[in-house]
Amino acid sequence: MTKLKMCGIRDPDNAIVAAESGADFLGFVFVPETRRYINPDQAKEIIKTIRQIPGFNALEMVGLFANQSLTEINQIIKVCDLDYVQLCGQESLHYCEQVNANVIKQIKIKTDFEFNWLVETISKEVELVKDAGHIAMLDRYDPNALGGTGHTFNWEIAKRIANSYNIMLAGGLNPGN
Repeated sequence: MTKLKMCGIRDPDNAIVAAESGADFLGFVFVPETRRYINPDQAKEIIKTIRQIPGFNALEMVGLFANQSLTEINQIIKVCDLDYVQLCGQESLHYCEQVNANVIKQIKIKTDFEFNWLVETISKEVELVKDAGHIAMLDRYDPNALGGTGHTFNWEIAKRIANSYNIMLAGGLNPGN
């Protein structure tokens, strides 16, 4: 089943448009000094507003974080009533176990390796994430970004992995692809 997550929500109007457009998840970026950063108090109000609109209360709320303290993440989960946390940094699986919400763990796809090796290596990472009870999300690697690169990678990799595992896909998604 295909589900849609729209990230970078920063105001109630965009949250409503995303929900009306069929989003299943709304993403709020809590990584300081990123262009789509939102402070927890603003996100809390948007989430509260959305959850009060009939038909939108089934939306899942996701907080995006990268290399931040567990104390900070767990506090924001509580304040904002988040359903999921998407981890876009170098967080270990042990770290993920200590997050007080469902975890989506980003796996960064580098594009400069042989296809079969990439599929095998990424499949092993996805299996580790899945076995730990989390959701794996594939996104293109960019040495200058933690996530949200806006660029695709060879989706044949994702297709091969999706034959064996449920995954989330990110990077350069648009209505045409």
